[in-house]
Amino acid sequence: MDEKRLIVAVCTGNICRSPMAERLLAHALAAEESPLKDMQVVSAGVAARRGDPASANSVTAMKKVGLDITNHRSQPLTPDLIDQAAAIFVMTETHRAVIQAGFDPTPRHIYLLREFMPREADKEIADPYGGSLPLYEACRDEIVESIPSVVAFLRKEFG
Repeated sequence: MDEKRLIVAVCTGNICRSPMAERLLAHALAAEESPLKDMQVVSAGVAARRGDPASANSVTAMKKVGLDITNHRSQPLTPDLIDQAAAIFVMTETHRAVIQAGFDPTPRHIYLLREFMPREADKEIADPYGGSLPLYEACRDEIVESIPSVVAFLRKEFG
């Protein structure tokens, strides 16, 4: 059995969507039984700089659901993170394509965060960068909506 226990949430700059996804997924996994509750969740960006804080609207949107991401600092997606990851969850097909094209060997364990949602659900999560707080809250809610299906997938794969 694969002993990798790292989950990586990926977006573009690692300051909006993936920090929210990281914290929401970590919160959900903490309520699970081992081995899921023992998995570590981190986030990164395909075009991220190192050390940027989460956007103010991401912080506010998360505070509204009782979760704090004020200490988040961005990081680029690296070959080391990919190598350590049991699964990588991206926000868009473009993120998946960038990772598949940019890393050798091509990672196989990349999934859209909303990939396991019912067929009629929109599978991509649009970038709220520079948008209003309600746009960030809608983005957060799309992530929240995906969490049960992601946890069910992880339970099936690693539980």
